[in-house]
Amino acid sequence: MGMGNTTLFGMMTEKMTWLGQRQRVLAQNVANADTPDYNARDLKPLNFKDSMSRQAAPVSLAVSDPRHVALPQDTARFRENQEQKTYEVSIDENSVVLEEQMMKLSQTAGDFTLATNIYRKYMQLHRAALGRGGQGG
Repeated sequence: MGMGNTTLFGMMTEKMTWLGQRQRVLAQNVANADTPDYNARDLKPLNFKDSMSRQAAPVSLAVSDPRHVALPQDTARFRENQEQKTYEVSIDENSVVLEEQMMKLSQTAGDFTLATNIYRKYMQLHRAALGRGGQGG
């Protein structure tokens, strides 16, 4: 088993993909802050238990010929939800509050930085264990 197939790397990949998708959804909210009748959206939060079960036993299609193309694993699909709790709604029925979206964008960026740092430290640990030095990034 390669390092890229470990449960930790799989979960970090899923988390970082989710964070990227969330950044996209929040950016759409900010872009539509002045659009009448636009409802702010957010992604459904990741569930640790579900994430663990997906990483425990990945299933892929078998290919009978090397020229056949296997379908990618479907772990990067996240559901968008319309936000129910908003601080306020404008006269034109737009529920995007820029301050709220900026807080969420900041939280998402911080979570992405945390996941990146965990990945970097994990790689340093493996390099040190293999005798290739743990320094660097």
